[in-house]
Amino acid sequence: MCGIVGVVGPGPVNQLIYDALLLLQHRGQDAAGIVTLQGRKVYMHKAKGMVRDVFRTRNMRALPGNAGLGQVRYPTAGNAASEEEAQPFYVNAPFGITLAHNGNLTNAQALKAELFSTDHRHINTESDTEVLVNVFAHELERTTRGVALTPQDVFAAVANVHKRVRGSYAVVALIAGHGLVAFRDPYGIRPLAFGRSADGTVMVASESVTLEGTGHTFERNVAPGEAVFIDVQGQVHTQQCAQETKLSPCIFEFVYLARPDSEMDGISVYQARLNLGETLAKRVISTVPPNEIDVVIPIPESSRPSAMQLAQLLGIPYREGFVKNRYVGRTFIMPGQAVRKKSVRQKLNVITSEFKGRNVLLVDDSIVRGTTSREIVQMARDAGARKVYMASAAPPVRFPNVYGIDMPTATELVAHGRTVEEVRQLIGCDALIYQDVEGMKNAIGKLNPKLDGFDASCFDGVYVTGDINPDDIARINEARIGQEDVLEESSSRLAIPNAQEA
Repeated sequence: MCGIVGVVGPGPVNQLIYDALLLLQHRGQDAAGIVTLQGRKVYMHKAKGMVRDVFRTRNMRALPGNAGLGQVRYPTAGNAASEEEAQPFYVNAPFGITLAHNGNLTNAQALKAELFSTDHRHINTESDTEVLVNVFAHELERTTRGVALTPQDVFAAVANVHKRVRGSYAVVALIAGHGLVAFRDPYGIRPLAFGRSADGTVMVASESVTLEGTGHTFERNVAPGEAVFIDVQGQVHTQQCAQETKLSPCIFEFVYLARPDSEMDGISVYQARLNLGETLAKRVISTVPPNEIDVVIPIPESSRPSAMQLAQLLGIPYREGFVKNRYVGRTFIMPGQAVRKKSVRQKLNVITSEFKGRNVLLVDDSIVRGTTSREIVQMARDAGARKVYMASAAPPVRFPNVYGIDMPTATELVAHGRTVEEVRQLIGCDALIYQDVEGMKNAIGKLNPKLDGFDASCFDGVYVTGDINPDDIARINEARIGQEDVLEESSSRLAIPNAQEA
């Protein structure tokens, strides 16, 4: 999961892209990059770190131009420690192309071999973004063959990218001297929104909140397989470039990844989380009688809408029992289990009066590896709770994710190969209530009946691209950033220790 933005406007866009990346910071904290285009010249600055740390005044002054793109990185493949793998990536032919993407290519290794042996292109990093920019550049070169570039040439190149590339990808790319192209994979797994401002600026971004927060009107989502080309004059050209499409967005976007004030594929993320709380309430009733619960407490922050809806339907008081300290390092970047546990307590502090002598129901958006959940349950007990129940607004995460979320190894998932009772014992709560898969799909899917379904592979093991087998997962695991020497540097909220270490 990363955040991307692309802009073409009548004036300088560097500050606009910076502001957009701040609104996308939740989608990646490992690295950030901005590229701008002035005439035929490309200007770039990228580095590891948060947006506010990567871009200083001197960097912003060195990014002139009326078109540009930016990205915040959350690494799921390649080398997270390498600053060279921060996006965007650049190739100088044809024209000069810079590209950033959100997602994960499942056939990156095969493409890399093709690029070397057939396309005669060199890949210098382990990043699948470098693979993608070279595939796009090669296909664009084939369509133009030295003549002037037209929107139809761009669309033909994107169509050929769709034929070669597998996996999830939402893309923004600058073509020097010509404009900005954005496109989405044929399944629409990763999101991409489109809008304009009153002064004629056109923006594409991972989430609608980015458009609204920068003074743009959100018009629609880019369709699966569709390409949008905005030329340097700001003229917008669109075309469907995939032979077969199916709108199956990643359901984890609605569960956790996206901001609640975003709309994705016709669905309000906030309403989706309210609906999850409604269906979760029914599951709670079947497990723990409501009269045995004194208070409902969310685990900040994305579980709040679900927890509020659940509490209201059950007629149980909703309280804030944890206060989040926003000025400490995120738990996943802390080296070593002892330091990581300490950091959980630094990041969250309990309001003892909300726990003491009560039976509490803790609500989280999801439970992935379980270590943080166990620590939070213990914090509630230490604060004097008589009983601690745990409810997850998402079903058990039992399967690897290969489309850009850092949970690809089955053995790292606390629910993989375990019953709910076994997971409950590991977490240490008195009762554990999970959402069920169909309940989750129905709760969110009814908000837009036009959807063809969801990618819910981490919950149900069904991979919407239809080309994933155990060998693919093993190969992707080898390329992931969460290996021994880089696990401590991982920028994923989900990159916490293996379940067996819990």
